[in-house]
Amino acid sequence: MSKMSDTIMRHGKAQRIALTLNGRERSGHCEPRELLSDFIRHELGATGTHVGCEHGVCGACTVQVDGVAARSCLMLAVQADGRHIDTVEGLAPDQTLGDLQQAFQRHHALQCGFCTAGILMSCADYLRRVPDPSEEQVREMLSGHICRCTGYTPIVAAVLDVAARRRAEASTEEVEHA
Repeated sequence: MSKMSDTIMRHGKAQRIALTLNGRERSGHCEPRELLSDFIRHELGATGTHVGCEHGVCGACTVQVDGVAARSCLMLAVQADGRHIDTVEGLAPDQTLGDLQQAFQRHHALQCGFCTAGILMSCADYLRRVPDPSEEQVREMLSGHICRCTGYTPIVAAVLDVAARRRAEASTEEVEHA
């Protein structure tokens, strides 16, 4: 076993990790076996990340790791050392709702709200990668999330609304710069 592995595997010895959380350098201490979801919530105070099933099935704990949606209950906090982590709090850095959050509000795409943070983080990542999704594509992306309240239809409508508005805004900007 390497020296690094020996350090990481020791039980009960807290380690200091540093990461960028929602654009800000942050650090804290965790045991090697601590999950990223717990570290984010309890050590760094970003409580918008919810923990549901703790098996990566429900999607409530979804955050973005280096810009890619990931289940924080399936990742150890020590694996996030030096990485960029974005949580739902990062979608509204100026204490105003982002366009995706506004669309969720407009379309009543949340009810109890427990799953919403994880769904928003997946949707934000997805819309960066797929700016013009079909309804079927959005539903496929959402299949990794469990929402017991909305029936998904308003969530799909909100995502498609944001995609359409962003495309219209991009078209307007292209015309203005031409």
